[in-house]
Amino acid sequence: MHLEVWPGNVYPLGSFWDGKGTNFALFTENATAVEVCLFDKDGNEKRIPLSEYDNRVWHCYIPGVAPGQRYGFRVHGPYDPSQGHRFNPNKLLIDPYAKAIDGDVVNGPELFGYSWEDPAQDLSFSELDSAHLIPKSVVIDESFDWEGDTLLRTPFHESIIYEVHVKGFTQLQPNMPEELRGTYAGLAHPASIAHLQSLGITAVELMPVHHFLSYPGHLLDKGLKNYWGYDSINYFAPYSGYSCDRTPGGQVREFKEMVKALHKAGIEVILDVVYNHTGEGNHKGPTLSFRGVDNAAYYQLSPDDRRYYMDFTGCGNTLNVGHPQILKLIMDSLRYWVLECHVDGFRFDLASALARELFYVDSLASFFTIIHQDPVLADVKLIAEPWDVGEGGYQVGNFPLLWSEWNGRYRDVMRDFWRGEDNSLGEFAYRLTGSSDLYQTNGRSPYASINFITAHDGFTLYDLVSYNEKHNEANGEGNADGESHNRSWNCGVEGDTDDPEVLALRERQKRNFLVTLFLSQGVPMLVYGDEMERTQKGNNNAYCQDNEISWINWEFPQEKADLLNFVRQLIFFRRKHPVFQRRKWFQGRPIHGRTISDIVWFNPDGSEMSDEQWNDGFAKSIGVFLNGEEIPRVGRQGQRIIDESFLLFFNAYWEMLEFKLPEGIENREWQVVIDTKESDFIEDGPIFTDGKAVPVTGRSIVLLRRLP
Repeated sequence: MHLEVWPGNVYPLGSFWDGKGTNFALFTENATAVEVCLFDKDGNEKRIPLSEYDNRVWHCYIPGVAPGQRYGFRVHGPYDPSQGHRFNPNKLLIDPYAKAIDGDVVNGPELFGYSWEDPAQDLSFSELDSAHLIPKSVVIDESFDWEGDTLLRTPFHESIIYEVHVKGFTQLQPNMPEELRGTYAGLAHPASIAHLQSLGITAVELMPVHHFLSYPGHLLDKGLKNYWGYDSINYFAPYSGYSCDRTPGGQVREFKEMVKALHKAGIEVILDVVYNHTGEGNHKGPTLSFRGVDNAAYYQLSPDDRRYYMDFTGCGNTLNVGHPQILKLIMDSLRYWVLECHVDGFRFDLASALARELFYVDSLASFFTIIHQDPVLADVKLIAEPWDVGEGGYQVGNFPLLWSEWNGRYRDVMRDFWRGEDNSLGEFAYRLTGSSDLYQTNGRSPYASINFITAHDGFTLYDLVSYNEKHNEANGEGNADGESHNRSWNCGVEGDTDDPEVLALRERQKRNFLVTLFLSQGVPMLVYGDEMERTQKGNNNAYCQDNEISWINWEFPQEKADLLNFVRQLIFFRRKHPVFQRRKWFQGRPIHGRTISDIVWFNPDGSEMSDEQWNDGFAKSIGVFLNGEEIPRVGRQGQRIIDESFLLFFNAYWEMLEFKLPEGIENREWQVVIDTKESDFIEDGPIFTDGKAVPVTGRSIVLLRRLP
């Protein structure tokens, strides 16, 4: 069929349907020619040369090309890896701006720009065509009926984040149609939303949903899959493998329906985004998109030999965020997900890599500067994973205003405290109160700290108290992958056991971690399934386990239901009491003309902590008074906020200790609300006053509230 080809426009990049035809535009500063390739339903290809080139963008407009059209690009130019150029028109390329991608990459030698069999390796040139192995980009209709939906804008200090994998959360869910399991539609199903609402979470943080490389060669050979999805090959298209709707472009509509349903339930959607690297890997990786469009522009290359890549991510390459067009790509992607898909925020994987202008991490890097002035992104949640694998990459506490951070120091300190390691109580106190030592000096608030005990990367909560060592044999790497220093404790037996004392201790330790997490200042994050004792059997790096190792098992015995009920009570307890979700820092002094401070720390004997005791690594027990009448923030209408007051007794020592009520509040009545030796909140708990000591079991927490 003959197609008219008009000049078209340089903007917007990618494919854009205007109701009559489609504009195609591709940025590449070093290419010599570009073809857009249209595919019919039988896979037949029609190549159309782009003759227009302006501002380093090749473009055209084709009347009659409509939504559902499958396409790709072929880009001509020098093949000179030593100079950073890897153009090869034999390789069909995914549009970097594609809003939908149909299918997955299929492995084969045709994907590579070089010949596998040539001794010169990646310096050789492959003439094999890859079109039959490459998923096709899809022209979409961007219109959608949002029915008045807007961003929820839940205040950050009131947020409860639930890190969740779209497939792992729903794949075994028995209360939904089988075809919806493992999909965006499954996450939007009433059964899923009912569970999320019953927990009281305010936001789901979705593990990567940008279209990613599902079957990299090193996993395919082992019969495994890229389950986590941290190998993006596009930053606009929702991963089609999570879509129940298999029509080309259908995943976009399904994703938007999911967001709309979650918003109606009062739940924000935060995306885990991977702008630091792509799934194309190192110099021996496949040519799927960016490498073939313009390798020298999209990636940071070694200044000593541009054949090789700078790798601050451990994944073979690092995106060249210092290039204006690549920075624009990221910003366009972020704005697209907010404006067109109503996403409420982002968690940036290995965010330190984005701050690298050259080889060092710069808190004033272009990426942060441009985000700070962007009117769309200034009003969404921005969360950094504040590290990468390069030198100087651990940057916890060093991100600028507007940013919150996964607080890795919180995780480490709390794990060490509850497994009985020697550590200063001062460090514990900082983490419990929002980590002011990390975030206060540059003007940030307690909610800059995203607190977590577990995350997708590492042990689940169940495994944290059941294993001393990783057990990653199923990954096929001889148990060499994954973190070896987990700060875990198996409570005396490695793995499964029927010893009642060990099992009781493990359950108590889980409750200790959970109570500590949800009663700390900052924003708590719970990983999916921890509330139902999900286990990965000691696998702390289940990135390739798309199976029961990683999926939630929704059919569980009563003892698992006990923990679920406890978590639900705990989250709603936190949400009810503003003293646990402060917007401002503790001041350690009276605020509203009272005689008692907003926070007081004390020893088990009731005396206040001395300077020397804060640094005593042998101390395992501490008490804290939280004054609900000394909250320095006001409500949304300017009203003063007053809450109940609480005492928290933390005893990480292995024997029972008696805590005395501290001076100044000992004459008030205090009632036990939580005792982690019990599997449930305590109704009408015992009351303590006037010198009566509070017994706190070894390795447990007791929370008391002050009676009127």
